[in-house]
Amino acid sequence: MKTLALLATILTGAILLYGTADFAPWGDPQSPPNRHLSTYYIEQAVKETHVPNLVTAVLGDYRGYDTMFELVVIYCAGMGVVAVLRRSDS
Repeated sequence: MKTLALLATILTGAILLYGTADFAPWGDPQSPPNRHLSTYYIEQAVKETHVPNLVTAVLGDYRGYDTMFELVVIYCAGMGVVAVLRRSDS
């Protein structure tokens, strides 16, 4: 059983690493996110959100639902760990 789990982990890791071949080079100023999205956030975030901190504006307003559901996933994972590790005093 451990061999099957190891093979599944190695296969998944190899697929994920293969998928990174299409990424733009790290820090490439001509990549689409750096040309369009980052510039828009930097120029418009304070005007549109009225939040002086750029990181807070992006996480709270532009990516609010994404951030909220990431927290829900973390909460559910924590509850699963508690459910598995709790002691039954019976």
